[in-house]
Amino acid sequence: MTGPALTTETTPQAIGPVLYFRGHDAGRIHLAALVARPADAAAPGPLHASGIQVQPTEIARVAGLGIWRFEFDLGPEDAGYQFEGRSHAVQTDLSGDMRIAFVSCNGEENGDLDREAPERNAMWERLAAEHLERPFALMLQGGDQIYADEVTQDHPLSEDWPEYAPAAPEPQQLDDLHQHLRRRFAERYLMVLGAEGYAQLAAGLPSLSVWDDHDICDGWGSLPDELTQSQVGQTVFSVAREMYLLFQHAATPADIPRLFLDPEGHSLGWSRHLPGLTLIAPDLRSERTRHRIMGPAGWRDFDALEPREGQTFLISSVPLLGPRLSLVEMLMMVIPRMQHYEDDLRDQWQSRAHRAEWRRILRAALRLRQAGPLTVLSGEIHVATRAEMGPSDTLIHQLVASGISHRAPPKAYARALGALARLGEAPLKDHPIRNLRLPGQRARYISQRNYLTLDRKDDQWSAVWNLEESGRTPPLPLAG
Repeated sequence: MTGPALTTETTPQAIGPVLYFRGHDAGRIHLAALVARPADAAAPGPLHASGIQVQPTEIARVAGLGIWRFEFDLGPEDAGYQFEGRSHAVQTDLSGDMRIAFVSCNGEENGDLDREAPERNAMWERLAAEHLERPFALMLQGGDQIYADEVTQDHPLSEDWPEYAPAAPEPQQLDDLHQHLRRRFAERYLMVLGAEGYAQLAAGLPSLSVWDDHDICDGWGSLPDELTQSQVGQTVFSVAREMYLLFQHAATPADIPRLFLDPEGHSLGWSRHLPGLTLIAPDLRSERTRHRIMGPAGWRDFDALEPREGQTFLISSVPLLGPRLSLVEMLMMVIPRMQHYEDDLRDQWQSRAHRAEWRRILRAALRLRQAGPLTVLSGEIHVATRAEMGPSDTLIHQLVASGISHRAPPKAYARALGALARLGEAPLKDHPIRNLRLPGQRARYISQRNYLTLDRKDDQWSAVWNLEESGRTPPLPLAG
C-alpha cells in the first residue's frame, strides 16, 4: 500500500489533544492534554471534564504555533472528556483489571519523515485498533519517541555533527543554531504526534515517557566528551531537553519539581504510584558520559526509592539484562572496520566501561524486588526478546519491545545476538541472566517490528508481544 510521506514541508498547523498521565490518588487520575494551533489563532477550548469547564494555558511558541495545555482530573465515574465537540473515552478506573501498552523506537535515523505514512505507522494502526477492541489505561514509551538525528542538518555550525563541532563559534551563530534546532525538533514532534494512528490513540490514551539517545542525537553521552561538552553539543542537548519536556510531558522547566524525582532537573527520572502498581523510570541520558550511565542526581533519587507492595515496572531505556557484550568490544579492538560501532556498544549497560555501574543497578533492582514482583521494560535494540535474572525467590523478568515504527534489522543480526546470549552472563553471584524465547517463538531475538501489552486480571499480570509478521504471542505470566 502506498500513501503520502511525512515531511516537514507539510508540518501540521494543528494537533491534539494529546493526553499525558500525571498521576493517580484518591481514586482519580490526573491528566494533561496538549494542543497546538497557529500562533495567531484564538485560544483553543474549553475542555469539559468531570462536570468542569477547563481553560487552556499557553506554555510555548515554536515553529509558528502556540502550544496550549489543559490540566484536569477524571474519577472512576467519568467516561472521558469532551473537546471541541468531540468526546474522548478514557479508562479511569485503575483499581482492578487494567491494560498497559509499551512501545519504543518510533522512527529511523535517516529519512524517517520521507517514508510513506501507511508503511511507517502500520504498527501504530494495529495498536489503535487493539485499543478500540480492548482499551488500554496507559501507554508507556520507552525511548526514541522521535529520531532527531537529521535536525542538525542545514546549519553551518551543526551540519557535520556529531563527527565535528567548531571550537569557538560566535554567540550570534549559536543563537541562530538554537532557533534552528527549536524549529526542527518541533517540526519532527508535530509530525509524529499528528500522524494517523498515533493521533487516534493519543487523544484517549494517556502516556508516560522516558527519553533515549535519538530523542537528542544518535549515541548522546557515548560520544567523545569533547563533542558533547562543546558549545554546539550543549546547544543540541538544551533544545532536545526543552522539546522533550514540551512534547513528551506537556511540561516546561517550571514543572520539573512536580513531575520528576530531581527538583533541579539534572536528572529527569520519575516514578508514579497506581493501585497495586509502581512505575519507575530512571533517566539514562541527562547525566550520561562515556564513563557513566547515571550521574549523582540520578543515583541519589534512584537509591532513595522504597520497595512497594504489588507489581513494579522498571523502565530502562536500554536493556538491563543482556548478553556478554564485552566480548564483542574486545573483538572490535582488533578489527578496525568495526570500530565505528563502539559508541553503540558503549551505550549499553553490558559495556565493559559500565560493568561496575551495571552491578550497582542490578543490586538496586533486587532491593526494590523485596516487596513484590519486579519486571524491567526496555526498548532500544529494534528486536523483541526477553530475559530473566536470579533464582525463583528473587526472580526479575525483562521484556524488550523495540521498533514500533523502526524497520526490523536483518535476521542475521538477531541470530548473532542469540548466539552471543547462549554464552550466558552473571554479573552478580548466584543471579545468572538467562536470555529466553518469547512464547511460541523458536528464536531468542525476533527481528520484526513489535509492541508489548501488559494485562492485569484478578491481580495477576501477563505480557503479550504483538509481532508484525507473527501476530500476538501467547501470554507470558509475570508472577515472581
